[in-house]
Amino acid sequence: MAHGIPGPDTQMKLTDDYVRLVARDAFFWAWPIVNVYNRRLTFAPLPHPMLLGGVLPVGPLNSVTMLTDYIDPAERAVACPNQDVVYGNSILALDVSPVVVQVPDFGNRFWVYQVVDSRTDSFAELGRMYGTRPGFYLLAGPNWVGTVPQGISKVFVSQTGTGVVVPRVFREDTAQDLQAVQSAINQIAVYPVASFDGKMKVTDWRKVPVVKNPSNSGGDGAETKWVPPGKFLDMLPGALADAKPMAGESARYAQVLAVVDAAGKDARVREVFNQALAAADKELIEPLFQFRNYGRQLPHHWSTIANGASFGSDYFTRTAVAKSNIFVNKQNETKYFYQDLDGNGERLNSANRYTVTFAKGATPPVKGFWSLTLYNRHHFFEPNPLARYSVGTKNKSLQYGADGSLTIYVQAQSPGADKETNWLPAPVDGTSEFSLYIRSYWPEPAAVDGSWTPPAVVRSS
Repeated sequence: MAHGIPGPDTQMKLTDDYVRLVARDAFFWAWPIVNVYNRRLTFAPLPHPMLLGGVLPVGPLNSVTMLTDYIDPAERAVACPNQDVVYGNSILALDVSPVVVQVPDFGNRFWVYQVVDSRTDSFAELGRMYGTRPGFYLLAGPNWVGTVPQGISKVFVSQTGTGVVVPRVFREDTAQDLQAVQSAINQIAVYPVASFDGKMKVTDWRKVPVVKNPSNSGGDGAETKWVPPGKFLDMLPGALADAKPMAGESARYAQVLAVVDAAGKDARVREVFNQALAAADKELIEPLFQFRNYGRQLPHHWSTIANGASFGSDYFTRTAVAKSNIFVNKQNETKYFYQDLDGNGERLNSANRYTVTFAKGATPPVKGFWSLTLYNRHHFFEPNPLARYSVGTKNKSLQYGADGSLTIYVQAQSPGADKETNWLPAPVDGTSEFSLYIRSYWPEPAAVDGSWTPPAVVRSS
């Protein structure tokens, strides 16, 4: 005869130290879940697709809004954006309705739709590396029971009711390709299954209205603070109800929800809980914004992750990535390499000049494309005279050396007219810390298994 395992006694008096322990632990492992859930709460009231502040593509739940060009440097909703692709953004409410994802014919152009649940784990495979054919695909929540409409190519099921779809469509850095990519972008769509009629829907995304954005930045140019400690306690029950426990997590959920229940009845418990959250935000979460504080360590102080968008029960990596650069792809879709330091282990700073030299044939090995991006201390783009924030496959003017090597000049001031094609500008103030970031879209095995790693960032002054 099976015996049920009892959970916490919710009538117990709790010590302050125990409340602090549970609060700190929950704030750490649930931070990404609340982050994504708060985005849903924030954008749920929107009446139609829009460019918030003229830069952020947002819209109603279970719809998508596409950009028509690289993302604007003023964007502050998602740290570490890139300027190699045209982005889209969709917040899913799969507990309300399954959605149809529309895939146009991209021809030979690289593309991938990132589809993640509220844990930022991928639950669908849609992209060129999967050989995905043009057509219609269904995303459903964990409790959906229904009939799959005729004309749907495949169904993907999420473990949570909330999710995110981020289409990424590569474009070369030319005016001609900017125009060429529009027809494909206009056929990207996400909509509730009730609206599916088997016909490809077309939207001219250049006509999306621009809406003023109320200031909600984290301050001083930082990312929007999606997990404010003062609101975490109230958002957590809804976020966890949406993201049901994975195998082995039931006791973890029961523990924190029992303390949340006590905090709702006892002002002292609530105060202690919130104080612990504020401390955890500073002591546990904030250090993970720095790439050098986590990840698999590689030569020359680079680091990487091996389980992006497939975190499972790896709470540490999930939260570290969510804090520093949320919404990463699975590593077979994109392999990421992070750098805060030069070859000598000193912090990258725009007071200095650096070079990154790829030997002949040793640029990041990819079937898709690669890029080297520079981010300021907030992991966003810093305005510069060239309006250039990354270099790589998209750039057709890069100059290679006589020996076939490729040198990128990373510095605040121009390296000279003869080298400007290979210049990746650092913050112009000449005093700011910054980070470098390599993306390898559709990586070759060498980039994934570690037999290829990035070269050193060499300080030249």
